[in-house]
Amino acid sequence: MKSTLTRGVLLATASTLAVTLSACGSDDSGTASEGSASPSSDSSSETSSGSEEGMESTSGSDMMSDEPFGAGCSAVPADGEGSFTGMTDDPVATAASNNPVLSTLVQAVTQANLVDTLNTTPDITVIAPANPAFEAIPQDQLQAVLADNAVLTQILTHHVIPGRLSPDQLAGTHTTVAGDEVTIEGSGENFTVAQTVTGTPASVICGDVQTANATVYIVDQVLAPAAG
Repeated sequence: MKSTLTRGVLLATASTLAVTLSACGSDDSGTASEGSASPSSDSSSETSSGSEEGMESTSGSDMMSDEPFGAGCSAVPADGEGSFTGMTDDPVATAASNNPVLSTLVQAVTQANLVDTLNTTPDITVIAPANPAFEAIPQDQLQAVLADNAVLTQILTHHVIPGRLSPDQLAGTHTTVAGDEVTIEGSGENFTVAQTVTGTPASVICGDVQTANATVYIVDQVLAPAAG
C-alpha cells in the first residue's frame, strides 16, 4: 500500500514537471519569435524611411537643377571645352573662344582688346550675339564698326551687365558696363531686347550658360546702345 502511494506521488510529480517544462518551452519559443520579428520590422521601417528620404532628396535635387535653356542650345558642342560643362571652368572670353557658336563675337572682343577685361571682371552677365547675329548686319556696316575701336568697344560693353543675373532676374532695365542702359523684356525662357543694330528685336536663343565668372545669354541680334 505504501509502495503504491509512493509510485502515485512520483507519477503525479513527473506529470506536473512535464507540463511545466512544456509551458516554459512554449513561452521561450514565443519570446524568441517576438524578439526576432521586432528587429526585422524595425529594419523594414528604417529601410522604407530611408528610401522615402532618398526619393525626397532626389526630387529636391531635380527641382534645383539649373540647366541652359532655349532652341539655340542645340548648336553648342555636346562635349569638350566649348560644351556647357567645359565652359564652366573658364572665364567668359576664354570660354566663348572655345565655343564655335560665338567665334565672331570673340573676334570682335579681341579686336577691341577686351579679352582681359572680360576674363578678369568678377560676376557679370554677358548678352552674347551668336554668329548669325553678326551675319545679319550688312557687311559694309559691320566692317566699319570693326574698324572703329571706340564704337566697337561701346557696342560690346553695352552687352555686359555687372552681376550674375539668373533667368528670374533678367527682365528689366539694367545699367551696362558701358554706362548706359539695356531693357530686357519677357519671363520664363522667353526674353527679347528691342533695340538692336538691325532694328529686329533680339531673342535669347540659349540662356543661363555658366562660365567661371559670368552668366551668358546667347542672342540672335547684336544690341545697339541708345543714341545719345
